[in-house]
This record gives sequence, structure tokens and C-alpha cells, in this order.
Amino acid sequence: MNESYLSLGSNMGNRLDMLKTAVRLLMEHPSVEVMAISSLYETDPVGFTDQEPFLNMVVRLETPLPALELLDICQEIERKLNRERLVRWGPRTIDLDILIYNRDNVESERLTVPHPRMHERAFVLIPLLEVNPALENMPEPPEQGVRLWKTYSGAEAFVDEK
Repeated sequence: MNESYLSLGSNMGNRLDMLKTAVRLLMEHPSVEVMAISSLYETDPVGFTDQEPFLNMVVRLETPLPALELLDICQEIERKLNRERLVRWGPRTIDLDILIYNRDNVESERLTVPHPRMHERAFVLIPLLEVNPALENMPEPPEQGVRLWKTYSGAEAFVDEK
């Protein structure tokens, strides 16, 4: 079984519903088991800053699938939630990024793991280290621009909340 960590973010439409739907679709996939979720964090945009704040979180999952097949699942969820790639680092209904896949280094045209900018982004590091504080070689994240938004007792509680 492969262990992976995904970063999820949304700043268009109902951000909370987008994240819930994405996690629910991960949970419903027969080859994905969601093991843990982080709290939700409201974060200032990075790169292209003239946009609304994001809600971000991290999901830890297990899957028998190879990394590129997991990427296919993530991109299918983005398609279902109407993700459009118009502006680099621009607004999005949903974004799913594979941060870590086991301890593997993957470099292909479609995927680089570990995520190449993960160590630079507090909106990734803070929820990632919340889910697994024992991850190795992680810098101390700066907390500016990242605000705790809401905490849940688990993935089911998150997706089932009304």
C-alpha cells in the first residue's frame, strides 16, 4: 500500500463545498482510502495576489495505485469540479496536488514528487505537519498569511457536516 499526501485548495464559488466534494470523491474511489485530514486554513494567495483568499487543507491517503494513476484521479476530480487553468497560480474552484508519495522521487512530464514548491508554502506545510508532525526534512513554516479556519474530527465528519 502506498501512502500519499495531497494538498487541496479552493478560492472560487463555495470554497467549503468544493473541498468537501473533493474529499468525498476521494473517499468514494475504490482504490483510495482517506486516512486523515488536516484542519481547514484560510490563506492569502501566493504568486498572483489579486484574487480571493483560499481555503486549504491536506489529506493523507493510502492507495495501491502508482503515483501517475493517483494524479489521474486528482485531475478527474478537478474536471468534475470545473477547474480551469487560465492564469498560473490564479483563482480556481479546486486544486489537488500530490505533495508526497511514499518516500519516492518522481520526475515526469506530468508529475514531480515531492512537490517542488512544497517547502516554500506555509499554506501547504502547516496542514501537512498537522496531519503528520513526524515528516522528515520539513522546514518550520512561517505562519503569516495562514489562519486556522475550522477543525474537524475526521474525514466523515467533514464531508457529512451540513
